[in-house]
Amino acid sequence: MARRPSLARALITGVTLFGVLGSLATCDAQTSESARSGPSAGPRPITPVAGCAKGWTDPAAASAARAPARCAPGAPAPKPLKKKTKIVVSASTLTAEYLAPLRIAMAKGEFSKEKLDVELKLLPTPDALPLLAKGDIDVQYAAPEAAVLNGIRQGFAIRWVAGNFTPAPGSKSGFWARLKPGETADEVSLKDRTVGTLIGKGSVIMYPMEKVLSAHKADVDSVRFQQLGPAEVLTSLKNGGVDAAWLLDPVWRQVDGDADYAFLGGQPRGEPLGGLLFGPDLLTEDPDAGVAFLRAYIRTVNTYFAGDYKEDTAFLDDLGEALKTEPDTLAAVPSLRMDWEIRAGTVDRLQKAYATAGVVEGDPLPEDQVVDRSFYAEAVGHQP
Repeated sequence: MARRPSLARALITGVTLFGVLGSLATCDAQTSESARSGPSAGPRPITPVAGCAKGWTDPAAASAARAPARCAPGAPAPKPLKKKTKIVVSASTLTAEYLAPLRIAMAKGEFSKEKLDVELKLLPTPDALPLLAKGDIDVQYAAPEAAVLNGIRQGFAIRWVAGNFTPAPGSKSGFWARLKPGETADEVSLKDRTVGTLIGKGSVIMYPMEKVLSAHKADVDSVRFQQLGPAEVLTSLKNGGVDAAWLLDPVWRQVDGDADYAFLGGQPRGEPLGGLLFGPDLLTEDPDAGVAFLRAYIRTVNTYFAGDYKEDTAFLDDLGEALKTEPDTLAAVPSLRMDWEIRAGTVDRLQKAYATAGVVEGDPLPEDQVVDRSFYAEAVGHQP
C-alpha cells in the first residue's frame, strides 16, 4: 500500500477535532455513497479455517461469564498477501497492556508472516481520527467514542472492526471515589462531586460510568467533569483535586486496600468497549490487507493470550520488553481477557450514554453503520 503524504503535514494546528471533521466533510472522496455506507462490493467468500471451529460466539451473548472465542494456537494460519503491504496503525499510548497483542504480533513476526509491514505511531486520539478518515493512517487502536460516531454521521468511512479486551475477575480497573468521613462504598453519594477523566463526556467509559453514578445518587448533570492527563489522574484524586476518577491497570493498585478510597464499578464483564477501527484504505480499497491484519492479530491472541498469560514468566519478560514495562508491574494485576469480538447492542448502549451526556448529534446510528464484523468473520472462517 503506497504511503501518503507526511503525517506531520496532515495535522492542523489549533483546529478542534470537530472543525477538522467538518472540513473533511467537503472532500468528494470521503462523501461518496461508498464512503457513507462502508464496504459496498458485496459479501466476500468465507471458507472454514482449520483450528477455528470455536473462533466465533453469538454476538448477542453478553453474559459476564461468557468465554471469549478462541482458535487453536497458531490459528488462523498465515495466508501471505501477493505483495508486501504497509499498514500504519495509531494508538494514544504504546505501553498500555490492552495493546499487548498488537505489540507482541509485531515482536514475534506475526504480521510479517502475512506480508504486512506494520508501523505503529503514537498519536492522540483527536489527532488520529481525521487522519484515519482521510486515509493517512490505516488503523486506529481506539474506541467508538462520541467523536467517531459524529464523524461517521458526516459520511466518513470508519468502522469498528474488532474488540480488544474485557476485565478479568478480580480486576478493579474502573471508577474509584475518595470517601468522606463516615462514608462506605455502599453509601457514598456522588452528587455534586468532581470526576476526573482522560477524555471527558465523549469517552466510552461514560456508559459504565453512568451506571455507577445512578447507583450512587447522581447523574451526568449533577457531577462536574474535569479532564486530566494520564499522569495527573491519580495525583489529583489523592490531593483532593477531584473526588472520583476512572483508574486503569495498574494504577488502581496504589489505592486498593486504602480505607480512604472505594472501588464503585468498572467496565462490564464480557463486553469489549474498544479495539480496532479501520479507515477507507482497508475497508474498501484493500480489504485483503484488512483481513490479513486481523488474521495476524487473532492468531497472536490464540497463541500467546488464550488464557492467564501472566502465569508464563518467560512470556511475561517478553511482554515487559514489548510494552517497556517492568514484568513485576504487569504481574501485579490480573491478565486481561483479550477478545476480538464485538457484542450486539454495545453501540446502542454507548449512544444512549452519549446522548444523555449531550455529546452526540442527530438520531442514533444503526449498528451496521458503526460495526463491521466481516473482517474477523473471514479471518476465522465463520459464515455469519
